[in-house]
Amino acid sequence: MLKKIPKWNLVLLTTLLAEIMIFGLINPRFWNIKILLYSFNDFVGIAIIAFFVTFVIITGGIDISGGSIIGLTSVVTGLLSQVYGMNMWGAALLAVLAGGLCGLLNGVLIAYARVQAMVITLGGMLLYSGIALVLVGMSGASTYEGISGFSQGFINLANGELWGVPHSVIIFVVMLLIAYVLLHWTRYGRYIYLTGINQNSAEYSGINTRKIITSTYVLSGLSAGIAGIILTSYLGSSRADFGAEYLMPILTAVVLGGTLITGGKGGVVGTALASIIIGFLKLGLQMGGVQTQYIGLATGMLLIISVAFMGGQKFKLNVRRLLNLER
Repeated sequence: MLKKIPKWNLVLLTTLLAEIMIFGLINPRFWNIKILLYSFNDFVGIAIIAFFVTFVIITGGIDISGGSIIGLTSVVTGLLSQVYGMNMWGAALLAVLAGGLCGLLNGVLIAYARVQAMVITLGGMLLYSGIALVLVGMSGASTYEGISGFSQGFINLANGELWGVPHSVIIFVVMLLIAYVLLHWTRYGRYIYLTGINQNSAEYSGINTRKIITSTYVLSGLSAGIAGIILTSYLGSSRADFGAEYLMPILTAVVLGGTLITGGKGGVVGTALASIIIGFLKLGLQMGGVQTQYIGLATGMLLIISVAFMGGQKFKLNVRRLLNLER
């Protein structure tokens, strides 16, 4: 059975178990299953976006605008429901669609105008965070406090539990299943891989690669919108700066999860395991007494190491050359 599991996923699983053992030895409260389950609240937004940024990176692109879309959808939700009196769930749905529109704009410019993905999504990141700040100003609320006053039903979306399992864990599993089925069990998923392996060959075989690329950015935008709704529910307010610190953890989860940064290879199960590793790492360091400002260093180290190792044969060849030179 173990032979069917990709080697990198086994490495991630071993790392996760080792992490739980080590942090538990440092602070036995880390082994409290309830604390571990509720810690999903802190990284479920990162995981949801990372699942679908995995699609984008497999096609050979990149999307760094997810954090800004979180802030924008959070503010849209607050503005429509609390200021203009719209139904709470209707406002949340429109906010998610707004996230999808942001992704559509990114995707169209990248796939059809052939502009580099990094440039477009960097511009999008600045544009969407700017729009969110303008919308907060229109609401009359301060940027620091944001828009509050949400109903208890909405607050329970992220903070409730079902049969003792926190909603955040259930949302994590549902989004993982959706991403897994789309990527690994459908023709659409095969087209994503073929586009990333060789876009020209995919076009010659009849695949509309532009539509495929655009659709991955739309999914990424929609996932950021869902993450924005969940974060708003979890914290009980709408703020433009929600998601501002998510960029590095999202990219780390995707690359550490085994997705090749140059495209053509990857999977969402690895991304899910990497998301949990990053979330538990943050929790473990906090429970170990490490100050918050140093926790980002650990995530940065993980990103650098995973990019280096996922470089594969080229990285190993360069290391061997370096060692030979030293001799």
